[in-house]
Amino acid sequence: MTRYPELHGRTVVVTGGSRGIGAATAHAFAAEGARVCVVGRDEAALAAVVGAITAEGGTAMSVAADVTDSAALARVAEESGRRLGPVDVLAAFAGGQGRPVPSAELTEERWREVLDADLTSAFLTVRTFLPGMLERGGGSVITMSSAAGRQPSGANLAYGVASAGLVMLTRHLATEAGPRGVRVNCLAPSVILTERSAVQIPAGVREQLARAHPLGRLGLPRDVAACALFLASDGASWLSGITLDVAGGRITG
Repeated sequence: MTRYPELHGRTVVVTGGSRGIGAATAHAFAAEGARVCVVGRDEAALAAVVGAITAEGGTAMSVAADVTDSAALARVAEESGRRLGPVDVLAAFAGGQGRPVPSAELTEERWREVLDADLTSAFLTVRTFLPGMLERGGGSVITMSSAAGRQPSGANLAYGVASAGLVMLTRHLATEAGPRGVRVNCLAPSVILTERSAVQIPAGVREQLARAHPLGRLGLPRDVAACALFLASDGASWLSGITLDVAGGRITG
């Protein structure tokens, strides 16, 4: 049963969509009948996501692009617009450079890399698609922060700062764009068991992390995808500027 029939036929762009949370979100929107453009750098992984969606009867395309590159994002907008139509929902989910590094050992180069990958990329992505939404007088933008931007964590300092910056980016844009019919909201997941984290985090550590969450488990990509669907839906039509902590009860304020 379709839970969000209003999403049927809408055009959705998901960055960071080649795997993990982004891929799960692309699948979730396609299952609701949306037309999905999946964006990432790994062409083979993108092809696998699109192939799986189309095999399930969904409508999807992909564009390989580096979302820290304005010209590449302009190409995404041109190709998705030509093939799927104007974008109704933007899920700016690229990033995830949180691997721990002691702050005293964090190099200037790594600091800049993380801020570019996690914060600047979101700004450039929104800047690419927001003008069209404003012109049409409607749309939903969903950004991707992290629990690391909500309280100090084991992630590196640059990632925490970038994640906190995404929360303010969301609030600022929501204030600007709201009067013109565009909603901007943010998701801030805690530890999500993706393909990458399953490899990087030893089983014993995963068990410890699960116990640190009041709900007693790690999050799954589909947990975050379900929240993205809600924020894009008409059921969230009076929500803008919020950050939704998808954190198993670990973040409480």
